[in-house]
Amino acid sequence: MAIDFTQPVFVISVAAELADMHPQTLRQYDRMGLVTPSRASGRARRYSQLDVQKLRQIQELSQEGVSLEGIKRIIQLENQVQALQTRVTELSEELERERRARQERDMIFTAGSAGDVVRMARGTRRSPRKVSQALMLYRPAKPEAAATGRDAILGRDAASARRDATSSSTTKLRGSQK
Repeated sequence: MAIDFTQPVFVISVAAELADMHPQTLRQYDRMGLVTPSRASGRARRYSQLDVQKLRQIQELSQEGVSLEGIKRIIQLENQVQALQTRVTELSEELERERRARQERDMIFTAGSAGDVVRMARGTRRSPRKVSQALMLYRPAKPEAAATGRDAILGRDAASARRDATSSSTTKLRGSQK
């Protein structure tokens, strides 16, 4: 079980002994607002481990010659710095979450080379497709083979195609002689 340093458990006499101070000094610090203990039923002061640490810090500063008003201001500034550091951490985390969310919103979709859907960031391009290095030779077909290819598509054999070609050319000649 973890120890909670903020749990008020010490009565004023125990806290004063732990901080190596007189109980009346703790009451004075309470009136000044240097340390604010919790109150139990009957208005009895209860100090936490954190309060005792703060009392020790006050004692050290006092022994170094810092006035009580100066100590109060130092504690206020330390509390303010701690609050600002906590806020900076919160804002940094929020900024990172917003960056990730924006990045997700700015994604676009494109087709991959295999026909699959690929997510990409806006403003980026897919890598170009690999160009085939294969060499293809072109051999033009002979006129007779071209007719045969056309006739094969139409479902005729080469002999009937020649016959049709001859008869159509003969018909054209007769038509031009008229």
